[in-house]
Amino acid sequence: MNKPIKVCLTFDFDAESSQVRQLEEPGRVSKGQFAVNRGIPRILSLLDRYEIEATFFVCGWVAEAYPKLTQQIVDKNHEIAAHGYLHEYLDTIPFVEEMNVFQKTNNILKDFYPEIRGFRAPYWKLSSKTLEIVADMGYIYDSSLFNDDRPYLLEIPETTKKFVEFPVEWFLDDWIMFEGHQYSPSAVLEVWKSQFDAFMESSDVSDESRVIQLTCHPAAIGHAYRMRVLEQLIIHMRGHDAIFSGMGDVAENLMKKNSF
Repeated sequence: MNKPIKVCLTFDFDAESSQVRQLEEPGRVSKGQFAVNRGIPRILSLLDRYEIEATFFVCGWVAEAYPKLTQQIVDKNHEIAAHGYLHEYLDTIPFVEEMNVFQKTNNILKDFYPEIRGFRAPYWKLSSKTLEIVADMGYIYDSSLFNDDRPYLLEIPETTKKFVEFPVEWFLDDWIMFEGHQYSPSAVLEVWKSQFDAFMESSDVSDESRVIQLTCHPAAIGHAYRMRVLEQLIIHMRGHDAIFSGMGDVAENLMKKNSF
């Protein structure tokens, strides 16, 4: 019999960082601010109710702009990971600027969470050097690629550098499902439940690599009816003995046991 699936609930805390960077008009800026006013508080309340530890990918600018809310995430025993400074398109900026984004963000986030262990690229867009920078930063995991449906050991070519990759997917992203396509809550729940159920029954994955992750954005999932979808998904997963964990802890366990 297969072991229970580990579930990593992840939340990209962008707030209005990308809108500020692009000097967008007030209406668009306010869209991002919904994450601060309603999204994060509702998410923290839900996670607290079910005693779930999650991972929040936080932009450096967001941590500076909303330090009390960022600290609240940490105080609730959730993991903080890096997500750029102003939600930059890393594939469009020079190498030196990209390095500065990583270093600046890391220094800011460490004031809240002493050991930053992971990274997710804004928009899931990487330069040719991004993954090498992730390794150079000493991070033990990344979550930006699409080439598998379970975590694996990613080795940087021509180096000894390696870390765990937690693959992502569009249909496991709330922004695509709710904001991009405006799917109904029942349709989104069915997709997410179906992926979990199929993965649970899959025979082509080792016990230690039985990990599934969901990418959420407080400005999207934080709306009331969408929070009901997330709660129903949690209940469904709990009914099948899923174990919820932060990505950093899962990555450390995988690295320690070399279980890939």
